[in-house]
Amino acid sequence: MSHIVQIQTEIRDPAAIRAACGRLTLPEAVFGETKLFSSSAVGWAVRLPDWKYPVVCDVATAKVAFDNYGGRWGDQRHLDRFLQCYAVEKARIEARRKGHTVTEHSLADGSIKLTIQVGGVS
Repeated sequence: MSHIVQIQTEIRDPAAIRAACGRLTLPEAVFGETKLFSSSAVGWAVRLPDWKYPVVCDVATAKVAFDNYGGRWGDQRHLDRFLQCYAVEKARIEARRKGHTVTEHSLADGSIKLTIQVGGVS
């Protein structure tokens, strides 16, 4: 039996943040206070390609702080890709923790299909 699930992503796991950064070959996320344009944020700072300021993930609140000046200081697609990879990596971590096998397929539209088989680990 198969089930289709949609996920509303909340950034709450530093291990999944690190895995998403590794998957996208981004610099390692750094925890601390980070300066944005006119403010600062505390959390895991992720440097996205060609973004003027990092994206800051507060795992306590699941909020993501960033300033890309309406796309002038950073392309939204890079943030969207990071959030997608975070969701995939978090799902992998949780499935494997429960002893399930995970397979992944990239689809033509840019989405990622994960299949989780109850039972075996891969």
